Amino acid sequence: MKLLFVADPLHTFKIYKDTTFAMMREAQRRGHTVYACEPQDITWVSGGKVRAPLRQIHLTGAPDAWFEEVSRQDQALHTVDAIVMRKDPPFDSEYFYATHLLEQAEREGARVFNKPRALRDHPEKLAILEFANFISPTLVTRDAQAIRAFHAEHRDIILKPLDGMGGMGIFRVKDDALNLGGIIETLNRDGAQTVMVQKFIPAIAQGDKRVLVIGGKPVPYCLARIPQGGEVRGNLAAGGKGVAQALSDRDREIAQAIGPTLFARGLLLVGLDVIGDCLTEVNVTSPTCFQEITDQTGCDVAQLFLQALEQACA
Repeated sequence: MKLLFVADPLHTFKIYKDTTFAMMREAQRRGHTVYACEPQDITWVSGGKVRAPLRQIHLTGAPDAWFEEVSRQDQALHTVDAIVMRKDPPFDSEYFYATHLLEQAEREGARVFNKPRALRDHPEKLAILEFANFISPTLVTRDAQAIRAFHAEHRDIILKPLDGMGGMGIFRVKDDALNLGGIIETLNRDGAQTVMVQKFIPAIAQGDKRVLVIGGKPVPYCLARIPQGGEVRGNLAAGGKGVAQALSDRDREIAQAIGPTLFARGLLLVGLDVIGDCLTEVNVTSPTCFQEITDQTGCDVAQLFLQALEQACA
């Protein structure tokens, strides 16, 4: 198959941990032809098809010059067998526009994973609201007084912006309410920006677990991202330590309940964030942690993904 990865610039990849790199490596190992482009490369003109200059690449196996460009040709996206959308967050206006161009490519015959409409329909913080039976007490609001009332009820809370990534902009406010007013002002910008507030889950000390769901089925192992040095955030980007472990019964229950629903909507790969027994996020744009899980457990997550992709394209 001809596989196109829509991703960030290739020279920015940290290949020792990059999930998109792991996908490309497995795709090449299985005999597929690997292409790459960036979202800003995609164009459409009336009377034509959605197209981009596609770089055919060969992975060299070297740690530094890890790929070589075989060719570069401007072509319609529907001419490849599958498009894997792997642009990292944030989900900003340009990402939004890229999903619309990819959806037009679908109308022209392209196969896109994850499905562009499903990416738009599942904002990663707010997607949990559909599965409220699995989440901790949660408030979504612009109202500063509502946030204060939520804190008064639960006494220990987490506040975060809806467009954050990698743990960015996350605050904890304990029972003493220290700096609550300043944090509210920072996050909701005098009522102009919506904030998510959740009851603090002490089980974060054991890790913020990334549970991967591929083709509607959970990967047997998750990556527990454990906060370090007094941090409340377990995100790897915030210095968390990643420890792979087998899914708990609760992890599996959540994944098996949610996975088939999301897969039916065109989400081939999903990353569920679980703290303790509670679902905290549904990651659909560019879920990671393939290499960490594989390196620590021997479970080849990239292989599972390519098998599911091949089956979806069959």
